[in-house]
Amino acid sequence: MNPIVSIVPCASYDEKVVKPALIRLLEPLGGLDFVKPGMKIVIKPNLVSAMKPEDAATTHPVLLCALAEMLTEKGAAVIIGDSPGGLYNAAFLNRIYSVTGMRETEKYGAKLNQDFRQKEAVFPEAKVLKNFTYTAYLDDADYIINFCKLKTHGMMGMSAAAKNMFGVVPGIIKPEYHYRFPDYADFADMIVDLNEFFKPKLCIVDAVTGMEGNGPTAGAPRHIGALIASENPHAADLLCAKLIGLSKESVPTLEAACRRALIPKAAEELSVVGDYNPFLQRDFKNVAARRSLRFGEGKSRFGRLKAAVLAKLLTSKPVLCKPECVGCNKCGEICPAKAIEMVSGKAVIDRKKCISCFCCQEFCPKGAMKVKRTFVARVLSYKRTK
Repeated sequence: MNPIVSIVPCASYDEKVVKPALIRLLEPLGGLDFVKPGMKIVIKPNLVSAMKPEDAATTHPVLLCALAEMLTEKGAAVIIGDSPGGLYNAAFLNRIYSVTGMRETEKYGAKLNQDFRQKEAVFPEAKVLKNFTYTAYLDDADYIINFCKLKTHGMMGMSAAAKNMFGVVPGIIKPEYHYRFPDYADFADMIVDLNEFFKPKLCIVDAVTGMEGNGPTAGAPRHIGALIASENPHAADLLCAKLIGLSKESVPTLEAACRRALIPKAAEELSVVGDYNPFLQRDFKNVAARRSLRFGEGKSRFGRLKAAVLAKLLTSKPVLCKPECVGCNKCGEICPAKAIEMVSGKAVIDRKKCISCFCCQEFCPKGAMKVKRTFVARVLSYKRTK
């Protein structure tokens, strides 16, 4: 297996720079030759929250405008849609469309999804996600183009192409899936299952300005200056991880994809068109470093006990920075395990209930929830770098 991944420089979101960069990016993958007049193409961006483009949490609208224009020039009908955490209805999504700049895409021929029906899918070939609820507007698509944002992520280490497809699950149902799959490896397999079910035709990564630190919503913008594309979401992610200094073992979705032989073991084994070396980020601020989530457990009682102990000693957890907490209770409302309550106007986490899904960290509007590594994990990491 040697998937093709394309990477090109894109120094800014200037519309005069973006469209030529997208054209060069897609050339090694056959461009948009798969698009025929009359087709319906869904672009699935990352619209995680009602945040402005300069916050670097969402796919930049200038990129989406350029792609929508390219598709409409081919005679396609373009729909842009997503379902971030929260209600899946017109009032909630239309506000996100406005704040994230998605309204601009309508000037280039795109339509913003207004079909908020839900459907049930049965997927017997899945590893863990045998049945699930999804956003029904996707049924009308001849092809899906996954246009994600490169960011750090509290639970999965990194959010890029594969993780972006979690947006096909209606937002209000997302916590249920965290609760169904509290184990990181199972959650990663669930994400891979979604990608295998919907099979996006093309995956494009907005890595012009990514997000480092307390991602995927409360981190800091980080200029990278690149666009990345592949027909294989995990191959695109493998190169993304390389750029920001993450190993395959640090990103559970990459581990899951590798176990299924969907990608090679290292980015060096990919067929990369373009030079990625200028975009390597030597000091990128990632969230807590992850190890393999299986911790080498076996079938024996001792193996299971060892795995449980190591998991407790090495697994990161969300913690509250009290001075930054405003007592809005957004974290308590979204917590799938109901492990958070407000005490004296501050969020308190019940560690016995917490499943470390990092929903609280992802959706805290003030970034008051942080990812914290355990003392043992910090010591081991320090020793590895000595």
